[in-house]
Amino acid sequence: MDALDARILLALDDDPDATSLELARRLGIARNTLSARLTRLRAGGAIGQYSRRVDPGVLGRGLVAFISVELSQTTGRRATAALRAVPEVVEMHAITGEADLLLKVVARDTSDLHRITGDLLAVPEVVRTSTVISLLEEMPFRVRPLLEQAAQG
Repeated sequence: MDALDARILLALDDDPDATSLELARRLGIARNTLSARLTRLRAGGAIGQYSRRVDPGVLGRGLVAFISVELSQTTGRRATAALRAVPEVVEMHAITGEADLLLKVVARDTSDLHRITGDLLAVPEVVRTSTVISLLEEMPFRVRPLLEQAAQG
């Protein structure tokens, strides 16, 4: 990613509905240049799914929890596919430390979270879970400051 790529992503962040022609004019580049770079950025994974921008709260899942999952050391690798199948699991990270995975989960309420935790524990390779509930999102996921740095070259 170079400075122009970062500037393109910042312009899209400012106005996701802008046309290619508008963006090209705003950035001072040819529309074909913009189109080629957007294609490359999408293919390279720099531009993710639009669904990532959807707030789960508007889908009735405003409770956020982080669940650490300890897996069986002999068969635990199979668990990730089963855990991915749980719709309320919105992120999954392999981690170091006491647990093997850290899941970000969304739920309707604490009863729903209890059900989800039970679903996770039903996966045979899951040995133990530990749950913490997010009280308030102090800062949402962001990469804009990194893009701003990259745009400066």
